[in-house]
Amino acid sequence: MYNMYNDYKPFYNDYNSCPYSHYFNTQMYNPYGYPSSHWTNIPIHYPNYPKENISLIDYGPEPFVVDIEEATLQNNNFRTALWTGRHLQLTLMSINVGEDIGLEVHHNLDQFIRIEHGQGLVMMGDSKDNLNFRRRVNDDYIVIIPAGKWHNIINTGRTPLKLYSIYAPPAHPRGTVHKTKQEAEEHHH
Repeated sequence: MYNMYNDYKPFYNDYNSCPYSHYFNTQMYNPYGYPSSHWTNIPIHYPNYPKENISLIDYGPEPFVVDIEEATLQNNNFRTALWTGRHLQLTLMSINVGEDIGLEVHHNLDQFIRIEHGQGLVMMGDSKDNLNFRRRVNDDYIVIIPAGKWHNIINTGRTPLKLYSIYAPPAHPRGTVHKTKQEAEEHHH
């Protein structure tokens, strides 16, 4: 059976013009002087190209580029700080089936969470006894947690809940790695 991914080849490159150029908004001039998918509409990712493992360490505060979906899915630790700067922090999390992040509040920072894989229940409120904001989330959902809101996310699925979180300013020491929720609680997360 023919599989189009086995024989994937771009139908044009920098040296050949696109046979259907009127379908694309291609640039006539590349100011960078080297082949670039931005200028030629050739996809950067080839389906058969093997993905490399990402070393899950804290890269901050240096400039950093990563395939965040791949890094998040690769992470099996409860929490891994991937980048920590002066004003921002990126952490990866893997919440086991039936576990939760843990009820918490950040008084002086806002938090952004994106669910890459799995499903869960988000709860937020003004006090830990009144979590009146509840939403179900799954792949590709985001959660915005304003400073001062009590919050928790429970994994309600059958697989680990994979997510990444951005804190502004940072919430954890640079290089934080907690293999389990218990370890995180022992270090007062």
